[in-house]
Amino acid sequence: MSFRTIRSRTAAAAASLTALALSGCATMGGPIPSASTPITQSEAQQGAEANKEIIQQFGAAMSGSQAQYVEGVGQRIAVQSGLATSPSAFKVAMLNSSVNNAFAIPGGYVYTTRQLVTLMNNEAELAAVLGHEVGHVAARHSQRRQQAAQQNALLGLLGQVVGSVVGGGVGDLISQGSQYTQLLTLKFSRSQELEADALGQKYLVSAGYDPHAMATLLTSLAAQNALDSQLQGRGNATVPEWASTHPDPASRVSAAMQRAGAATGRTERDLFLTRVDGLMYGDDPQQGVIEGSSFIQPTMRLKFTAPGGFYMVNGTQAVSINGQSGQAQFTLAPYSGNLETYVRQAFSGLSNQQQISPSQIQRTTVNGIPAAYGTARVQSSSGAVDVTVFAYEFANNRAYHFVAITKAGGAGVFNSMYQSVRRLSASEAGSVIPRRIDVVTVGSRDTVRSLAARMAYTNAQEQRFRVLNGLSSSDRVTPGQKVKIVVRGS
Repeated sequence: MSFRTIRSRTAAAAASLTALALSGCATMGGPIPSASTPITQSEAQQGAEANKEIIQQFGAAMSGSQAQYVEGVGQRIAVQSGLATSPSAFKVAMLNSSVNNAFAIPGGYVYTTRQLVTLMNNEAELAAVLGHEVGHVAARHSQRRQQAAQQNALLGLLGQVVGSVVGGGVGDLISQGSQYTQLLTLKFSRSQELEADALGQKYLVSAGYDPHAMATLLTSLAAQNALDSQLQGRGNATVPEWASTHPDPASRVSAAMQRAGAATGRTERDLFLTRVDGLMYGDDPQQGVIEGSSFIQPTMRLKFTAPGGFYMVNGTQAVSINGQSGQAQFTLAPYSGNLETYVRQAFSGLSNQQQISPSQIQRTTVNGIPAAYGTARVQSSSGAVDVTVFAYEFANNRAYHFVAITKAGGAGVFNSMYQSVRRLSASEAGSVIPRRIDVVTVGSRDTVRSLAARMAYTNAQEQRFRVLNGLSSSDRVTPGQKVKIVVRGS
């Protein structure tokens, strides 16, 4: 959670973002260009407008030699699409995010997170991901789903949110980002995914890459998601983080392998590994880190611990806490010095469909920190739920808060988390060191087990090592082979 990038969700801001979303859809009323049509002026304008919101929502664009390398690979693969004749027409960014994700928007804007880059094992896989996203742009899939959203606007489709809630019946209570970015993350159809895969592989071949890279990358994504689900105690290990918009990895792997056939091409494995050596892995301490069941924000000197049975996901605008008995988010908003007003404003911003307010707001102190909280009973389509806002004053001009949703009567499940919030000492904050990728050469005595023992984790070291390097449960390493391990390093 990057507290530096969060902005307020005032009524004026919400109105302007809604206008942007609607204007974006309005331009989609006419004929949609075919996949062979170059980027239009309207698409370029849309992309430029959305790019700022994308960066805000999904993480700052990275700079430096590693980001430049990703940009170069992306531009070289994107130009194969025919959307433009110059690689520089495409804006490719590596986002500082610990989530495995990639996406693109009209106008030639293509994005991948650094975390997804660390999962790859050669340049061809990087080109495959970016080529797949360019395929979506070329086929105008985004415009087609925006057009569908516009047609369903009166039914409330534009009001859907990215966040998840208990029972799935109060989807307008916790929202993340603008309605425009919500439109950009609507799910693709299966046929659109397969079309983007096919186009991406076509671009790989024309650029001289091995088209099998699409299948190996999808395999790694599925393996990573299965591992994440296991470590977090989740049961939904079937859909990779890349993402809800990219379903059914098994069938797509099979289809990608069949399309690739006997074709060959370059992979540039050693070059790729050299370029990603030292890339940050996992959470950026500047955005806070998740260690076990605790979230630690060294920059803002705070820490809290999730209840047992819950797992956390760190985002650029909030930390989400998820479990079978409830969901919550931890974030901040503008603070004028009055905690009760802060709590009431947090409630008022939860829904544009109904007025939500607590029966009362109570004051307390948590580990020496002034706090205030309230709970409201809300009727949803799936039954009654309790919505709680619990806020903390860390300074005269700075406050943070949880928003939690549980089934009616279950609000107490998060009590231990509310009471765990505390300030970090300077020494505690200074001890938070990021993890990074370290590319090493396998020695004559090295094994998967010995290399995995060097991973900067206390659990599932071998599983993490195998997934990170695209190794199956039976694969071995050979002397002279380059592999990735995760180490601590500033």
